[in-house]
Amino acid sequence: MTTSEVMTIVIGFHMSHYRDFKNYYLGYVSVMYKKGFPDLLSYTRFLAVMPRVIVPMCAYFTSLKGKPTGFEFIDSTCIKVCHNIRIPRHKTFDGIAQRGKGTMGWFYGFKLHLIVNYHGEIVAAKVTTGNVHDTQPVEELAHRLTDKLYGDKGYLSKALEANLFEEGITLITTVRKNMKAKAISLWDRGVLGTFPLIVTIIATAHVS
Repeated sequence: MTTSEVMTIVIGFHMSHYRDFKNYYLGYVSVMYKKGFPDLLSYTRFLAVMPRVIVPMCAYFTSLKGKPTGFEFIDSTCIKVCHNIRIPRHKTFDGIAQRGKGTMGWFYGFKLHLIVNYHGEIVAAKVTTGNVHDTQPVEELAHRLTDKLYGDKGYLSKALEANLFEEGITLITTVRKNMKAKAISLWDRGVLGTFPLIVTIIATAHVS
């Protein structure tokens, strides 16, 4: 199979409602698209060749990223590799995945960090282990940005705010309940009200 064919099948899986790749490949692709992929590989052989498309997939993703608009939003979400009760028996990401804590509690796996513009386009993305704090990859992700970056209270950090300001980026966040309200403009307060935009994008990614 060609690289483009393998990429098409992998992308199709993530856009489908299938929960596992095996059922998607054997029960859907092999049945419905046999003519579309005349050189379709066996399931085990396809799994063996999938890793070779990692670099082309990254290049393809880069070509689809949006451009900074001056008003970006940042957030993260957990990527669980298994249920917590199965952590001691998990082998696939043993030694790679880490325990972390998100808004829904403790999990084992990774974190996906995203920056999107007000058009809903992904500007920057990074995957880290689950134990990495949300503020840690921000400066790397924001190196191409200008003007303002909006986030929730998980990004509260005077050091981060100061470092970004030196790069010409103003970090604007919500505050915790036990903190005094920050003096921000009505415009920025209104923009923070549109923060569910990135939350919706992340939720859609989880569903797909």
